[in-house]
Amino acid sequence: MTADRSEPQPERFDRYMARCLYGPGGFYATRGTAGRRQGDFITSPEVGPLFGAVVAEAIDGWWEELGRPDPLPIYDVGCGPGTLAKSIAVAKPDRPWHYVGVDVVETPGSMLAELPEDLSGAVVLANELLDNLPFRIVEGGADGLLEVFVVDGREVLSPTELVFDLPIGTRAPVLEAADRWVRQTLAAAPARLCLFDYGAPTTAELADRGGWLRTYRHHQRGRDPLVDPGSADITTDVAWDQLPTPTQPLVRQAEFLRRWGIERLVDEGRQWWTENAAAPDLTALRMRSRISEAEALLEPSGLGDWWVAVW
Repeated sequence: MTADRSEPQPERFDRYMARCLYGPGGFYATRGTAGRRQGDFITSPEVGPLFGAVVAEAIDGWWEELGRPDPLPIYDVGCGPGTLAKSIAVAKPDRPWHYVGVDVVETPGSMLAELPEDLSGAVVLANELLDNLPFRIVEGGADGLLEVFVVDGREVLSPTELVFDLPIGTRAPVLEAADRWVRQTLAAAPARLCLFDYGAPTTAELADRGGWLRTYRHHQRGRDPLVDPGSADITTDVAWDQLPTPTQPLVRQAEFLRRWGIERLVDEGRQWWTENAAAPDLTALRMRSRISEAEALLEPSGLGDWWVAVW
């Protein structure tokens, strides 16, 4: 019998990434839907309940603009254990809002559990979702654009049909899956779509500064994503110009949180603590926590630098 001498075929980076994260033995498949909550990285809702309380203020404003529908469906995509929705519900317990968690899963032709085809009247939220959707990688070459493929734990470059204007040797992510998901969601006509993520307004800016390809494990930036597949999260900074243009100006997370009252909520928490510090209960401790939570959420070199896009 002749031995099979077939060579392994190169795998496009986005397909490799999907397998590393969501396939059998992948990062999320082995660590559940909440690898971050097992000590890999922290997102804004997990800093504490303040982030959800401010988002609740934004939803409350949108709810008023919509004429106070009863109920108001709220879909939290990439929800994990539902930390954001729980904080929103606690902040506005009297509102007739109906929460639906939608987590990232591997389905035929998609990396997301599907939202309803009709989202009219609904609010859709996603915090740090887009950076986790599988992306392609391209590099400017002397004779045209090249694309990154993976074979045997190493990368190879091949000509591609994609079109980007990149200097020779410069790389950028191609957010096909993120763009497709945003377009499909908008086609279902939600009342609001609100996305939080790190990134830059343009692909050119990401390509120029580099460092947009990230891996995370145990709160640390990880190794090369080709090393020990499935052992770390793989993400990218989001190039917002590759997505449909938001109907409201793209803003930093710090600006969004200030617009919707984070400083008022912190002042409220500080006052509550002052009045109850002599005999603090859980509410008083939670109110005091708003001070440190706000510092983290507004940090200009950290979470405050994230972007918020609203359609």
